[in-house]
Parts: sequence; C-alpha cells; structure tokens
Amino acid sequence: DLQIERERTVYNISGGCTALVVVYLLGKLYVANAGDSRAIIIRNGEVIPMSSEFTPETERQRLQYLAYMQPHLLGNEFTHLEFPRRVQRKEVGKRMLYRDFNMTGWAYKTIEEDDLKFPLIYGEGKKARVMATIGVTRGLGDHDLKVHDSNIYIKPFLSSSPEVRVYDLLQYEHGPDDVLILATDGLWDVLLNEEVAEAVTNFLPNCDPDDPHRYTLAAQDLVMRARGVLKDRGWRISNDRLGSGDDISVYVIPL
Repeated sequence: DLQIERERTVYNISGGCTALVVVYLLGKLYVANAGDSRAIIIRNGEVIPMSSEFTPETERQRLQYLAYMQPHLLGNEFTHLEFPRRVQRKEVGKRMLYRDFNMTGWAYKTIEEDDLKFPLIYGEGKKARVMATIGVTRGLGDHDLKVHDSNIYIKPFLSSSPEVRVYDLLQYEHGPDDVLILATDGLWDVLLNEEVAEAVTNFLPNCDPDDPHRYTLAAQDLVMRARGVLKDRGWRISNDRLGSGDDISVYVIPL
C-alpha cells in the first residue's frame, strides 16, 4: 500500500483494489484477505470458510471509533453516530434510536443539531457506503479518493491490513474433488457458499479425472452460474434471480 502511494505520482494511476492472497508454506495454507473477495475450502462436500468480508457494515465499530477519536477526519460534514435513517431537521429535540462505536445494540438519544450531519456509514447491505462513497473498507490504493465535491479524504478509514486464517493441509486427507475456491464479490453477491459447494461437487465428478483442465472448467462453470443468461428482463440465474452486476473472477484450486 505504501509502495502504491509512492508510485502514484510516477505512474499517474488512481483508484484501488481489494486483495485476497493464499500462501502455501510448510504444509499449511495461509489465507490473507483485505477487502470483500472470499475464500472457501470444500472438503468432502462440506464448506470451510477461509475469509470474511470487510464492508462498512462488518467494520462499523472500527470506523466509528476512528471517527470518534479523530473527528477532524469527518470534515465537519459527517457524524460518526449511526441512526436507523437519515435524521431530519424537524426531529431536533425528539428521541431516536442510535448506535455508537461501543454499542452492538441500539439505544435512544435526544436529537441535536450535530446529528443532522450526513452519517459516516450510509445505506444497508451491498449499498452501504463509507461517507456515501466506497463500499469496501480494506484494500490497497485509493490514496486520492475524496468525498464528492469536497476536500475530505476517505483513505484514513480504509485499512490495508489483512485478516489471516490458517488451514493445516497435513491434518486431513484430501481427495481429487477437494478444492480451495477464491472469488471476487461478483460470485458471492448472488451465490451462497453452499450453492457454490454443491455446483463444484456436482461438476467435478463428471469430468475426466485425468483432465488437467477440470478445475479451470469448474471455475468457468461458476462464472456462468453467477452471470446467468440474458432474458427479456436482464441477466437471470436460477430461480429467476438477477445475475451478478459486478466483476466475477474465480479460481478453483485442488488441495
């Protein structure tokens, strides 16, 4: 992340990306995730999650705490408190539910003038954004990213530190259909872990066991499942659900 920051003047590259990395070392897999991609292991048809997503919702307390400790980062435009909806001027003096960084549940507070500021975390689910701008809270780059029409930098709220999980390969027996799957959020937005596991465990046995491309074909199958087929009302996957609207990159790696 520091290297990207140093080189951005030389290469004139803006923007950023998430990172999902797997290192095999001395019989163990080290899975490091900074962002909203995901890794799972499928062993005997069972799912073992190897990462968790970092979004404004999952990292709400970290973001709120940082804003509480360094309020200047909010540029006097945002409030670090969370409310169930946008507070309106007519509600000043009335009581409303809220959450602070030290709270998992909700409590009531009397609305003040400061609470009318735009919330640090706005929206829900896939539409949740930090300062109404970015929907992922860990990754690389984005050093120059600002709130639209302002001089407020978002980078202080974005972390490049990954979460690392370890899987001991030597502790288990693995068959040819036991795999590690790495994929961007384009896959996970529309398919559950269990749906992905079912698709792969059904696909691989139908391939020639000696075909070195069987895992690549399984990855392509997952991409097609997440994209869906083009119908009158857009791209559709199984059960007539909407196909993925995000980029879909998938690796299927035999264990």
